[in-house]
Order: sequence, then structure tokens, then C-alpha cells
Amino acid sequence: MVTLEIAKLHARIDGNDEDPLLELLLQGAIAHCREYLNTPLFASEQEKGEQDGVILNADIQTAILLVFSWRYAHREDQNGVPVAAHKLLDKYRKHAGL
Repeated sequence: MVTLEIAKLHARIDGNDEDPLLELLLQGAIAHCREYLNTPLFASEQEKGEQDGVILNADIQTAILLVFSWRYAHREDQNGVPVAAHKLLDKYRKHAGL
């Protein structure tokens, strides 16, 4: 999965004072992307095995980083996410009934 260190680099956040908040935002971003995909998300082929789901790839990691950065920058308004994040996830998304 995306680490807090990578997320902070992406958002250009220095220092460790906000790490507890940032960890919550990162977990929320991962959860949002997982829910949007509507299928289990796995870190590797070994973890996935024969199960249905998608393996974390560069597109999904980038989407997570976009959601994380957006939520950090817009902490007072958690009602939306960047359209670009969903565009990156759309090709991996499993739609209900399919």
C-alpha cells in the first residue's frame, strides 16, 4: 500500500507534527479508493492468489495520493474528491451486477 512517507512527499508536507492526522487521512483515502473500486484491493499477486479483486498498481496508488492530498488541502470540506482520482480508478472498477 501507499506509505505515509510517500504520501507526505506527494503532498510536500515536512515534519512529523501532523503524522497522526495524516495517517487518518491516508487510511481514509485508501478506503475511499477501495470502496470506489467495488472490489477487494491486494498489495501483490501472492496476496491476491485466486481471489477476485485488483492488485495495487501505479494508477491506483496515484489515485490514493490524489485523494490524500485533496483531503489534506480541503480538511474543512470532505464532500468531494478530485475527478482525476476517479478517472484513474474507472478502468479497474467493478460495477454492481457485472
